[in-house]
Amino acid sequence: MGPGNRPLDLEWLEDFLALAECGNFSRAAEARAIAQPAFSRHIRALEEWVGVDLFDRSAHPAALTPAGQRFLPLLEAVLANLEAARIKARAAHDQAAASLRFAATHVLSLTFFPPWLADMESQLRLGPIQTMSDSSRACEELMLQRRVQFVLCHGHADVPGRLDEARYPMLRLGRDVLRPVSAPHPDGTRGRALHAIGLPPPVPMLAYSEASGLGRIVRAQLRAFAQQPGVRTAEPGELEEVFTAHHAVLLKTMALEGRGIAWLPESLIVRELQCGALVAAGPEAWSIPVEIRLYRQHAEMAAVAESLWQLAASRQD
Repeated sequence: MGPGNRPLDLEWLEDFLALAECGNFSRAAEARAIAQPAFSRHIRALEEWVGVDLFDRSAHPAALTPAGQRFLPLLEAVLANLEAARIKARAAHDQAAASLRFAATHVLSLTFFPPWLADMESQLRLGPIQTMSDSSRACEELMLQRRVQFVLCHGHADVPGRLDEARYPMLRLGRDVLRPVSAPHPDGTRGRALHAIGLPPPVPMLAYSEASGLGRIVRAQLRAFAQQPGVRTAEPGELEEVFTAHHAVLLKTMALEGRGIAWLPESLIVRELQCGALVAAGPEAWSIPVEIRLYRQHAEMAAVAESLWQLAASRQD
């Protein structure tokens, strides 16, 4: 005999405990609701797996060998831990099923999501909420993998994302504007930008990365501006990308430090525009209107998630 020569069946462990308790093969088999020959085979198979005899069959009733006595408390602990693991796993599953799971882009998780969620909670009992904040591409991936029920992000009618292409249901919750802004010029002239569209090239640009949904929108709209009559557009090489990041908050910090122009959501820079820490770096025609969108899974969701969706739909912009 030797361990590892066959798979371990958990039923054998329960059979072992039954026989250890009563010491009689017939009564133990009856308690386990199986035929005695099958029960005896299970005990023998377990002993072969362990590699030693666990019962002294010459004793009446059958008694544990020293190896069996050592095996018994350890086995009881293993089975208790397995049962605890099963209970905890089911509890986690039930909690996840009852939870609302959001993925939100970084800037919206800081600006729009908290007050919007508070408004929803004033009308609905939502229970546990899980929120993941990441780039637009990562949020889309979480939705495609069905790891979240909702995605909150910016969108533009002319720049479809992966969720639009896959026809995920969508609500328009609000509107925002991406404005080209810069730190003010150090000469103190009111409203004069340190960096601005139309100044001698190269004009430094603080750009969003490829993973950013805002970056996807800005790049597409800059190309569109070049084809619009009457709109002053940048000549090739006039805007030079000098810094790239996923997050609007980081680009805002770099703009405040005078590193270049950034197209930032107006909702993120209201105070900075009011106090003059940031100023317009181009005419209004260079601003890009965007939507604040909520996407949901195709399939039917938990009742609380469906209720949230219906409430949000009744209030969409």
